[in-house]
Amino acid sequence: MRMSTGTRFVRPLHAVVLGALLSIGFAPPAVSQSQDKDSAGIVVSGKADSRDIGLPLYPGSKPAHDDSKDSQAARLGLWGGGSGFKMAVLKMASSDSMEKVAAFYKKALAQYGKVLDCTNAPADADKKDSGALTCGDDHPDKGGTLFKSGSKENQHIVAVQPSGKGSLYQLVALSSWNSDSKH
Repeated sequence: MRMSTGTRFVRPLHAVVLGALLSIGFAPPAVSQSQDKDSAGIVVSGKADSRDIGLPLYPGSKPAHDDSKDSQAARLGLWGGGSGFKMAVLKMASSDSMEKVAAFYKKALAQYGKVLDCTNAPADADKKDSGALTCGDDHPDKGGTLFKSGSKENQHIVAVQPSGKGSLYQLVALSSWNSDSKH
């Protein structure tokens, strides 16, 4: 899966950190969070769970393990001056088909609003000036599917790809805020 910043998720994890940091400058302001203008902080963790993502784990799935040194989970956050971002990523494996896992997550994502299927979405189909969430330059790895739901400020992303007789999937939650915004 590719972020609109052109940075790949999960391969390697430091690319996730860079992509998240870059997204701060490109993400529109959102509703104010609990951090005030005088606080600052950073969270970097190699642990995340379904509560951090806001989506259930596919039944029977397990953390994905491969030969790379990529982390299977991460939680990142950075805030200061009343604005910031937070991101959580999980990489999981299932013995079920990509189609079954994708259908499960398409339904689960509906709790956050309209579900965008970015699998074959043309880049020019999105309205760049709109405040609505779009597929933008995001697309799945070859042979996979990619769904997004939420808003530009509070995104939930699911990428599913075939792997042997089963599938691999990645869950991503990304949110940004700016206390100076007027919503």
